[in-house]
Amino acid sequence: MRPTARPRRFDLIAFDWDGTLFDSTAIIVRSIQEAVRDVGGTVPTDQAAAYVIGMALTQALAHAAPDVPPEKYPELNNRYRFHYLQHQDDLSLFAGVLPLLADLRAQGHLLAVATGKSRRGLDEALHSVQLKGVFDGSRTADETAGKPHPLMLHELMAEFDVVPERLLMIGDTTHDLQMALSAGCASVGVSYGAHEPETFEVLNPLHVAHSVRELHDWLLSHA
Repeated sequence: MRPTARPRRFDLIAFDWDGTLFDSTAIIVRSIQEAVRDVGGTVPTDQAAAYVIGMALTQALAHAAPDVPPEKYPELNNRYRFHYLQHQDDLSLFAGVLPLLADLRAQGHLLAVATGKSRRGLDEALHSVQLKGVFDGSRTADETAGKPHPLMLHELMAEFDVVPERLLMIGDTTHDLQMALSAGCASVGVSYGAHEPETFEVLNPLHVAHSVRELHDWLLSHA
């Protein structure tokens, strides 16, 4: 499907990163589990570790490992980063993401990233997959507020002078969709990331896409 001259419904499209554009859910889950094990906490299940993806790192690890005392959080964070970095070069964009982004830019959409990653982590990821210049803006949890707080989206709307009705948030977790709802923006969920799509319904996404190809087709037809 090729881009058309149809009027845009949304001026700015904001994407979550991990589990939405970047195929990293399994490695994040494993890194959380190994980090908790390293500091002597109760290792969370796959489901519990996946649930916190999208939150700011310290918040996510504290939620995933409630029996780890706060004084161990710096060590826990460091061990997570250690394990994640062992596999960083194994990660890649989901197939079809680059053509999706190219077609959205061709339609005149502004593109942004709103992620629970740190600024350093996002910049490294953007550099490693040669995406510099594709996105018009980005916000990370360590420079704003962690999801589902809507500050990331508020700041992006202010930067680009976009009203809530003209911003679309796309993500794979309830944290993403709740952030959009709290900011007064529309959302689209993807089912191939960290959270089960059945949990999205109460957050009223416009659509739930089950593949990048389906997301691509829906956005070109409806965004």
